Amino acid sequence: MKEIECTKLGLRSDWLRDRTLMITDLKRRHLMPRQFPKMVNISPEFSDSILTLRAPDMMSISIDLAQLCGKSFRATVWGQAVPACDCGEEVARWLSHFLLQKDAGLRLVYYPLNRATKEINKSYQSAFPLLTMMHSGAYTNDTSFSLINEASVADLNSRLDEPVTPLNFRMNFVVKGPSAYEEDKWEWVKIGDVILKNLKPCTRCTFTTVNPETGIKSTKFEPLKTLRSYRQITDPQIRSVVRDGPVMGINLGLQGPNGIIRIGDPVYVGISEEEAPSLTSSS
Repeated sequence: MKEIECTKLGLRSDWLRDRTLMITDLKRRHLMPRQFPKMVNISPEFSDSILTLRAPDMMSISIDLAQLCGKSFRATVWGQAVPACDCGEEVARWLSHFLLQKDAGLRLVYYPLNRATKEINKSYQSAFPLLTMMHSGAYTNDTSFSLINEASVADLNSRLDEPVTPLNFRMNFVVKGPSAYEEDKWEWVKIGDVILKNLKPCTRCTFTTVNPETGIKSTKFEPLKTLRSYRQITDPQIRSVVRDGPVMGINLGLQGPNGIIRIGDPVYVGISEEEAPSLTSSS
């Protein structure tokens, strides 16, 4: 794929929409690869509205999202209510077999709307006042878009015994050219004709320790352990919310109309006159 559309909800190419599918437990609570690392071994493909899932040692399974019937219900992402449609018994059994080695226990849900509805936690919004529900995405943790800088990953790798790639961080955009961590101070980003607002630094969790190719967690807790040694937010108000989550990349929201971005598009940035959240100094 060489191009994709940016919408308020996130990236979209016809029926393929970023973070609009979610695995839940039977209480409709979201589950993540940091709990089930083998999730990264599931490969989704789209043909019009037909979603096909593949995984090692499993027969592929297909679902027509256009044919999903039944009323939507409320699932939760980090305790915040989000609308969801269940994708059916067959795919639920498939996921349960692959991830749990059981006949049941997991469900696959699909986000049925074209707008964001997830409210922002009050304590989180107090720490990051630019966050609004408009930019909260479908089943994203924080915002509809995220960006990482190749030079920042290279600097991190200079501190690691085993290098990682931008895929460890599962970001929407990877930019090349700026110096390491320069993105911390960007106020806005323009990719092609699409303008995005920097809403907050992207704090990282144990998902980064899951190898994106193998689905195996790092026994050394890397790269998170190293990131925590030099990329911690020190502002006490923000730290009370993010705790020991180190920063790598930025979370963004669409400013203005939808637009198409393409691989190789030039990237323009606006530098904030205000200081970025203070971080522990590098060593």
